[in-house]
Amino acid sequence: MAYILFVNPTILGASGMNKGAVFTATALSAIIGCLLMAFLANYPIAIAPGLGDNAFFTYSVVLGMGISWEKAMTGVVVAAILFTILSFLKIREIVIDAIPRDLKLAMAAGIGIFIAFVGLQGGGLVVANKSSLVAIGALNVPTTWLTIFGILVIGMLMARKIPGAIFIGLVSTTVVGLITGLIKAPSKIISLAPSLGPTFGAGLKHFPSLVDPQMWAVVLIFLLVAFFDTAGTLIGLAQQAGIMKDNKMPRIGRALMADSLSMLAGSVMGTTPTSAYVESSAGIAVGGRTGLTALTTGLLFVLSMLFSPLLTVVTSQVTAPALIIVGVLMVSALRDIQWQRFEIALPAFLVVIGMPLTYNISYGIAFGFLTYPIMMTVAGKRKEVNGIMWALLFIFVILLYVLNLMPKS
Repeated sequence: MAYILFVNPTILGASGMNKGAVFTATALSAIIGCLLMAFLANYPIAIAPGLGDNAFFTYSVVLGMGISWEKAMTGVVVAAILFTILSFLKIREIVIDAIPRDLKLAMAAGIGIFIAFVGLQGGGLVVANKSSLVAIGALNVPTTWLTIFGILVIGMLMARKIPGAIFIGLVSTTVVGLITGLIKAPSKIISLAPSLGPTFGAGLKHFPSLVDPQMWAVVLIFLLVAFFDTAGTLIGLAQQAGIMKDNKMPRIGRALMADSLSMLAGSVMGTTPTSAYVESSAGIAVGGRTGLTALTTGLLFVLSMLFSPLLTVVTSQVTAPALIIVGVLMVSALRDIQWQRFEIALPAFLVVIGMPLTYNISYGIAFGFLTYPIMMTVAGKRKEVNGIMWALLFIFVILLYVLNLMPKS
């Protein structure tokens, strides 16, 4: 997860925000989220500012719509307040419990394929291509072979059932990268965290701007996308950890409250919405089952604020093998979907394929939720569709319509 400490300031910095302040806000919101998840919900799921929301903030809202980053951050604050209220009232918990088991399994598998795709892209094995959208990367690039080395090491360790295979693979890949010069050694070891001053409280100063309907569209998008990004990730990780009981995630209300409170704290400090991280699956894969995993992650984020130069050695080529291997583990959820029932197979397939192909977890969920009630009704199974699923259908129609109206970056 350490990459977000560098990716988030880069993306939000393009909107005019101070990169140093964003770095500190990112670390602090991750620390708060991880500690809340550990002590409130006791789950091995870590929280930090999510990818996707930050890109939407910068490229669609600030640069696309011409809204200042301070006003846009006000939209994040309002969305976070509403988010917390929905969690307190257990509305989020009710909605997640109402999602059919097959769609939850599809969400888990879809996230697995999505993060594997992220790993393949980050490691240079898959690249953009104008004619075919994607293509195999250049194998004459040395760093690509660093990724391949990591995949093989972790794969062989996993096959031999060696405990800590993913962690050992990450360390081994880093060491090889440093020895061969493919990873640049840090210039220094210790660096104090930058001041929060430039961004702290900026989102609290522009509430009058909420009279603009455009601002409420921004709030709605942040609210819905954050809602279902986290919901999908929580369900996927719970499936992987084997902690789902009777199609429900125990203590999910507490997990959602941890996410909501960290999002609220982050928005005040100056960062975009936090989210449960799919990278938590790496910890689950090596045995994490309790809040001790999230607590450890939070404490390591504390250390990262002092030793941030060392994090530069954990490049995308180092993390890529872990994401790919974890994708293999998560995609196993596909085996339990009722593929023989086409009214279920189609929505499930759209969830799975929609996440990597749109590069967005929420879109994949939307495709499945839009088709599930319709397919079940046509198949004569309308009574199996609860009212919440019908309500979600209309919500996602509105969401996709509003997103379509947004300027494209």
